[in-house]
Amino acid sequence: MRYGTFSAAADISYGPPLSLLRSLGAYLAYPVAESLERRTVSPKLDELRRYYRKDRESRSALQRQRLREMLEFAVAEVPYYRDLFASGGLDPSKIADDPARLADVPLLTKAIIMEQGERMLSRKLSEVRHHAVTTGGSTGRKATLFYDQEAADYSSAVTAFARGVVGAGRGRSCLHFAAELPATPREGWPNRETLKCLAMNRSNIFFAAVDEASLEEIWQTLRRRRPYLVHGHPSTLYALADYVRTRRPDSRDRLFHLFESSGEVLHDYQARSIREAFGARTIDRYGLAEFGVIAYQFDDSEYLDVLDSEVWIESQDIPVANGVSNLVVTGLRNRLMPLLRYDTGDLAQVSGEGAGVRLQRMVGRQHDVVAIDGVPHLTHFIQDVMDHRVRGIKDFQIDTRTSPPVLRVVLDNADEAELKRRAIESFWPGAFRVEFVGLNDLVRVGWRSKFRHVVTA
Repeated sequence: MRYGTFSAAADISYGPPLSLLRSLGAYLAYPVAESLERRTVSPKLDELRRYYRKDRESRSALQRQRLREMLEFAVAEVPYYRDLFASGGLDPSKIADDPARLADVPLLTKAIIMEQGERMLSRKLSEVRHHAVTTGGSTGRKATLFYDQEAADYSSAVTAFARGVVGAGRGRSCLHFAAELPATPREGWPNRETLKCLAMNRSNIFFAAVDEASLEEIWQTLRRRRPYLVHGHPSTLYALADYVRTRRPDSRDRLFHLFESSGEVLHDYQARSIREAFGARTIDRYGLAEFGVIAYQFDDSEYLDVLDSEVWIESQDIPVANGVSNLVVTGLRNRLMPLLRYDTGDLAQVSGEGAGVRLQRMVGRQHDVVAIDGVPHLTHFIQDVMDHRVRGIKDFQIDTRTSPPVLRVVLDNADEAELKRRAIESFWPGAFRVEFVGLNDLVRVGWRSKFRHVVTA
């Protein structure tokens, strides 16, 4: 296990009383980091604070204006939308006048994005500063999308704004959980990540497994650092909560105050377990690589408030048995790659309208736990190894119904099968029977044949 930018011996600087100096240092370091990185997040954070002080009616009017501007921009500048609207006889101005007519615009999917490629862009990537993001693939195939700098800065500002509302502003320390990838070179200190951590008042902890040894080390790290906010996958903190209950039953330390969920659905039983084990408040949020954070649990209600400054939310009228519907999102910020009526593949119960939309009972991405040589691993770790170490992998799935489990792999290049087999074997010797398959050969489960990385039945 690694501890990010700083060594374990430096953990003392995260706890009181030195934590106060780190908090003060964050306010000094952030403008420096912002300048060096050529970012303009702070002005956008101030803008968001002003926006959300407005009444709901005023915000709804601004949201509709932004929707109009994005529709008209996309049709004028993006080849895919220009042809789509022309072939369907669609008028973006008329749709903006009556947003109910958005339903006339065909849904956008990952498959369309991958098929259309550069036709989804308003400008050539070589002409503009941009940031690439990759979807996780837990609700379908992975796709690469691109943000312009303005949209990337707004996305960062949204996270800072939401955390500030719940009392976890820059003056409060944050601990970020991340997967420890094999053969990761250690950077010298200080480095770019050092400044970032100082500016964000953040530290990192990298881990690969959720076995007892790893969970003990995570627990000890939390005891030393005592961050105000912990940010990570709910499956990770749920495993840690279970470990504390069973292996540290006498522990009554409040190791952190807030847990901010990310990357997976936060189930009620997980939130309850985390609260009971750590005496911490749990915060759910909903974000996608395609848009960033777009809904946040600002209070103790069961709802997530949609960040209406950033997106326009629709609930596609196909309710399923448990009362949730398909979630469709239109982005209001990213003009390099506008996404209109994007089918997220996730489900939710949607209530309210305009600037008062709330999400409840989210159903979507969920990372499973799979045993590798008897050691439990979270699938987001396996996914990171596939993406950043094996490489050239379109998708994968672990079928645990056999012994050893079958690891089904979809390659970018079928000619590299033996090369990729050796790479996989080098990370997990004898753990899997590797099969190279096509996307259609992956097992789909659940409503609408939702994708899961682990098949158990």
